[in-house]
Amino acid sequence: MNPIDQEIILPILKNFKTIAVIGLSPKPDRASHRVAAYMQQQGYRIIPIRPGSGKILGETCYASLADLPPDLKIDLVDVFRRAEETPPIAQEAVAAGARGFWLQSGIINDQALAITNQAGLLSVQDLCLMVEHKRLAHLL
Repeated sequence: MNPIDQEIILPILKNFKTIAVIGLSPKPDRASHRVAAYMQQQGYRIIPIRPGSGKILGETCYASLADLPPDLKIDLVDVFRRAEETPPIAQEAVAAGARGFWLQSGIINDQALAITNQAGLLSVQDLCLMVEHKRLAHLL
């Protein structure tokens, strides 16, 4: 087994059940919506982070991680935003007390990962959460 699977991805998939999705689209044909809907169907709680939206996938949307109620604890921050926008999101994830940080396929920002890694978060970039869940489902 790949060391990144064993040390980072599997612990995220097994233990991080509440996922804040940054940039979750209300449109079912968008990747963010498909991934979030799939993860929700697998038993994870999805918290949409999208300014100006009411509910997506039956969950209340929040404008940012800073707007989450204090009693709502986020395990993983899953990011669907441009790479250059991710360092401030990484800082918000740390401030929100997240335990993991995931940049979706095609999103690479070493500065964002350095921020989250330094704070002790399990961090991934340039991988799809849904693809990794499907690939490793037999181990969950």
